Amino acid sequence: MSDTDTAVSEAPATEAPAAKTAAPASNGPRGKRRARQKAGLQLPRGPRGGVELLLIQSVEHLGKQGEVVEVKRGFALNYLLPQGLATIATDHHKRMVQKHRAKLDEIARQRMASLRAVLGELARTSVTIEANANDEGHLYGSVGPTEISRSLKQQDLTVSPDQIILQGPLKEVGLYTVKVRLAADAEGDLKVWVVPMSSEAASST
Repeated sequence: MSDTDTAVSEAPATEAPAAKTAAPASNGPRGKRRARQKAGLQLPRGPRGGVELLLIQSVEHLGKQGEVVEVKRGFALNYLLPQGLATIATDHHKRMVQKHRAKLDEIARQRMASLRAVLGELARTSVTIEANANDEGHLYGSVGPTEISRSLKQQDLTVSPDQIILQGPLKEVGLYTVKVRLAADAEGDLKVWVVPMSSEAASST
């Protein structure tokens, strides 16, 4: 009887370790989810309830490198942060961005002032281009942006041919008002005289 009692009493002892080893497994995925949710709560919230991040790289349809953007928490946790495209926008980061943006704005203002000065000078300037023409004033060739740019360069004004906007090549003698676009928001006029080439110059060409 003592042997039987011993066998019965030992049976529960063999089941106890199995119950202990099974417990930690339940904390795996669930624990990771809780950790991620906790991390999400620590992300800075934007004025619209999203998450504010500083873009490390430009992201299409979102923003450029160095900009502070507000996105949904899931997009931040599942894509932007894991991919290294953004980082948490701390107050320090925001101050640095604002300082950098102010510097860029000042550079843009200085550039625009310079472009406007050039446009003002162009408005006070006219260029004269000689071209081979018949008695009726029709050119045998044509005058285009390249010839106008070259004529401006002789007056120490640098304007590239692609900045000179023509509806088409100039094919007759006369006075033309030509558009000059130095930038998307910097455009002005230039007067261009197309005159017949002198007989001596025409005979030498």
